[in-house]
Amino acid sequence: MTDITNALANKPVAEAIQYLLEQYPGAVAFSTSFGQEDQVIADIIWRNHLPVRVFTLDTGRLFQETYDVMDVTLARYKQPIEVFYPETAAVEKLVTEKGPNSFYDSVENRKQCCGIRKVVPLNRALEGVKVWITGLRAEQSENRHDMQTLEWDEHRHLYKYNPLIHWGYDEVLAYLSQNNVPYNKLHDKGYISIGCAPCTRAIGPGEHPRAGRWWWEQSQKECGLHG
Repeated sequence: MTDITNALANKPVAEAIQYLLEQYPGAVAFSTSFGQEDQVIADIIWRNHLPVRVFTLDTGRLFQETYDVMDVTLARYKQPIEVFYPETAAVEKLVTEKGPNSFYDSVENRKQCCGIRKVVPLNRALEGVKVWITGLRAEQSENRHDMQTLEWDEHRHLYKYNPLIHWGYDEVLAYLSQNNVPYNKLHDKGYISIGCAPCTRAIGPGEHPRAGRWWWEQSQKECGLHG
């Protein structure tokens, strides 16, 4: 891992991804939720014609605005985005037994919902992948503060490459503006971190970027995808 970390050091994002593609041809994938950071990375990948497999998770509870930006992104870049859904039987069992909004009742219930709708589909999407590219930034949460640009995911036995981990939010906004990259219009309404519709709200001035996620609970504000 040290050799790869050193090889990636000080490389622009496009060059770093190209290096990873050379090391692991056909086994580099990028997961996008169409947030601002993910739109930056998608633009870098497609602008530089990098053969990275791009996929997204559709939980079945997303905002219409998320589908809108997905649609605009497909039209803009004309590149395929694989879509992974939860297992039907698992969702049916959850909602039958606990109702459609059980995630409000406890952290345990919320994590169960996230597990079914996000984590299990993600693990399917990452089968055979050696390098998983993410849009994580250190500023997003305390849990991500000490994450590195390249990490080893022991659970999934792959490298996790976080190209924007040290970017500031202003850098993300500047890239989107300078390159006219499409983005989710909810960002203009105070939604900084956007997940499922019933679990996301806008934040107010001075609130933490993750305060709008699962706002009713006191937790690390993670769904299990990254810890």
